[in-house]
Amino acid sequence: MSAQVYRDFAKTYPVMVRGKGVFLYDKAGREYLDAVGGIAVVNVGHGVPEIIAAMTEQAEKVAFVHGGSFANEPAQALAEELARWAPRGLGHVLLLSGGSEATESAMKLAHQYHLERGKAGKYRVISRWISYHGNTIGALSMSGRTAWRREFTPYLLNFPKIHPPYCYRCPYGKTYPTCGIACAEDLERVITLEGADSIAAFIAEPVIGTSAAGVTPPPEYYPRIREICDKHDVLFIADEVINGIGRTGKNFGIEHWGVIPDMITTAKALSSGYAPLAAVLLHDKVYDAIAKGSGHTTQGFTYSGHPLCAAVGVAVLRYLKAHNLVENAARIGRLLLQRLESLKRFPIVGDVRGTGLILGVEFVADQATKRPFPPGAGVTRRIVEHTLEEGVMVVPGMGGMIDAVAGDHIQISPPYVFTEGNVEQLVTALEVAIQKVMQEVPVR
Repeated sequence: MSAQVYRDFAKTYPVMVRGKGVFLYDKAGREYLDAVGGIAVVNVGHGVPEIIAAMTEQAEKVAFVHGGSFANEPAQALAEELARWAPRGLGHVLLLSGGSEATESAMKLAHQYHLERGKAGKYRVISRWISYHGNTIGALSMSGRTAWRREFTPYLLNFPKIHPPYCYRCPYGKTYPTCGIACAEDLERVITLEGADSIAAFIAEPVIGTSAAGVTPPPEYYPRIREICDKHDVLFIADEVINGIGRTGKNFGIEHWGVIPDMITTAKALSSGYAPLAAVLLHDKVYDAIAKGSGHTTQGFTYSGHPLCAAVGVAVLRYLKAHNLVENAARIGRLLLQRLESLKRFPIVGDVRGTGLILGVEFVADQATKRPFPPGAGVTRRIVEHTLEEGVMVVPGMGGMIDAVAGDHIQISPPYVFTEGNVEQLVTALEVAIQKVMQEVPVR
């Protein structure tokens, strides 16, 4: 029995001891292709000398100072660099340690923004079902991941939810483009019913992550969301903990829609997994309301602006630019999506979707009706395990995405240094895994 507590108490986890480029190596020396970047984290690859050198250099100077008492140069440099990456107007950066910290801080800053303007009643945040914004109580309250919410319901805040832009399984039974973007119009309906004077913000992942990996809304979706938010004095928070820092083939995912949010949360790829790091980017209008009001915020944590972590963030952003890796994420992402489409020849593959290097493959018992497998069949688990047997790592998407009970899919989110050869290795492994599962699970 291990002293360490793992998510799955019954599972035996391979012990990884080394990483290089897009590969990881376990204690027995076996090589694995990391086709998920940890979990949409690693972008520049494992074991990059430039990042390790930046960590070492900063550790030799100063590893920690308290942000409530002192400033530090790496944090200042990272904030400046992030402001240059961001869409126009989002030039104010709060540095944090993880995605849940970022989304929870954004939630609180949204309320503070309205407080500073004399609108204390605006505190609730609207989000979407089939979403994930973090595992702390505020972040989980905003999340629409039923399986993870269920046992903690007594603690959760009463925040409204709308349907996701899930075209493959449209909750309205409509078909794009004749649907009128009903999933976006649902936001206005809920704001009106709940009362705009109680709604502080709407939060969404531009491209959905593990809850329904790779689901990408149509072009009209976020422009309409922006219009509705502006009409009702509601802030729009783009949760780019997964999407941000190039994963979708642009600096930030929301840029695909040409929309400027009021806040962006980002984490994971900001440090490529070399250190815990996250940020909230504030639009001028949010920052100015607080600066010209109280001029103070309580949002911050012990490790906010941590010098060592910030130095890593600067090194990662500069490495991405120097090696044109955001552009490579777009290029390889297009190729990978095209190759994954070929999997639809297998009767258990229902949908293939994604933008850049955040992609998903959904599995069904019947392609024609999109009927899901019963949860007890363990299709996602089987796919992941068989793919790992082929030396390739993918991760399970969250089950229950259809009706909080059923639904099987995987997430694919490799490092941006993925090559054409890596794409072929991944697709070949999935082909083998899918055929094995078809022999194990009845398909009609």
